[in-house]
Amino acid sequence: MDNQKNFSRLYVVVDALIISFSYLTAWALRFVGPFADSAVRARSFGQYMSYLIVLVPMFLLLYHAFTLYVPMRMQGRRLLLSNLVKANTLGVLGMTFIMYMIGEGYISRSMYGMFYVINISLGWLSRMLYFRVIRDMRRKGYNIKQILLVGYSRACEEYIDRILENPQWGIVVRGILDDEVEAGTSYRGIKVLGELANLTVILPTNRLDEIAITLGLAEYDRLEEIVAMCEKSGVHTKFIPDYMNIIPTKPYTEDILGLPVINIRYVPLSNTFNALVKRIMDIAGSIAGIIIASPVMIIAAVLVKTTSKGPLIYCQERVGLHNKTFWMYKFRSMEVQPKEEEKKAWTVKNDPRVTWVGKIMRHTSIDELPQLFNILKGDMSLVGPRPERPFFVEKFREEIPRYMVKHQVRPGLTGWAQVNGYRGDTSIRKRIEYDLFYIENWTVGFDIKILLLTIFRGFVNKNAY
Repeated sequence: MDNQKNFSRLYVVVDALIISFSYLTAWALRFVGPFADSAVRARSFGQYMSYLIVLVPMFLLLYHAFTLYVPMRMQGRRLLLSNLVKANTLGVLGMTFIMYMIGEGYISRSMYGMFYVINISLGWLSRMLYFRVIRDMRRKGYNIKQILLVGYSRACEEYIDRILENPQWGIVVRGILDDEVEAGTSYRGIKVLGELANLTVILPTNRLDEIAITLGLAEYDRLEEIVAMCEKSGVHTKFIPDYMNIIPTKPYTEDILGLPVINIRYVPLSNTFNALVKRIMDIAGSIAGIIIASPVMIIAAVLVKTTSKGPLIYCQERVGLHNKTFWMYKFRSMEVQPKEEEKKAWTVKNDPRVTWVGKIMRHTSIDELPQLFNILKGDMSLVGPRPERPFFVEKFREEIPRYMVKHQVRPGLTGWAQVNGYRGDTSIRKRIEYDLFYIENWTVGFDIKILLLTIFRGFVNKNAY
């Protein structure tokens, strides 16, 4: 763990050097090298370099927001490249916006384009070099973690599954100790070595890097005793609870006068500052969205009114923050129908109630654009779990575990589930999994990432009928 923190700190320094070198190289190519003939030198070398004071910290913060300093052994190469591109894209757009706001219109845009390409390339190459060095070290037996599991349980099996499916982590499980399972029993090639009492023999004679306590719930009365044995050995010990379906991936712990209290659900947006930041983003984003989308909304409004009878805007009751209901706005895409019927029926494929204009709007998500006004009002957010109708909320709260947790944050126009394909007529259970991950892992960077993915992947919804 300490080694990983040191590697992460080192990589911040490496990235700062790469960003600075990429910027300097881009300047040299534009004003000294092969592209110098067409360059207009409106600013001096010193003025260009002074912008590094803003550019380097901003890019490092974006790299952190896009999880580029999460242990590399826990990330795939494609994910790393994707996050690197997104961080650089947002960084260059951010610098362009800053230049515009301060009235600096004489900066070479082509130079920033060169910097963008060079910085992504060098950042990617440096990380691939790191992967190669670490892989070679592990082949020679270096940087390998030797661990022992204490307790045979569901947590034990799931931990072994993840380790075996990710050999790049460099973790070797030496075996399992358990009182209830017979010695010699194996799970995916990992054997039970003996009883828990064998810890006193194994710890002094084996060079273990880590002990993972994976006791079953029925054996938690032994937990204090086992932790004491492990700590006497000086080996790093971690605890993997056998109730993952209750405790979240990032539990929130409080200290009540020395008494540790674990909150079942950590919601970053329950923090006043975080909620304020998100609300400011929503107000600014919804105003910008209304202005940008106004031509499309005007055309949609004309088509809706001229092709079918009924109101222009369809108001539907949905459940939002803290289980409070609100009226969500949409362009009407269906023929007018009795309210009692619309409350209980989902739209199906080739639904005769959908108008031809409505079909196009639903498929392209244009019918959702009036929700920008819901966001401005505070009923919704730009990013969050999609809101559902009260009838279905009552239904799903009994059928799907943790369904109601989604109402601890404002519902969104788009969300983590939606950009991963869970829109319209798709699995509610999978949608909730993604919603819970978003709720527990919210950051400003995560919101920006979802918004960018919504733009990059388009608004077309093949599951909307």
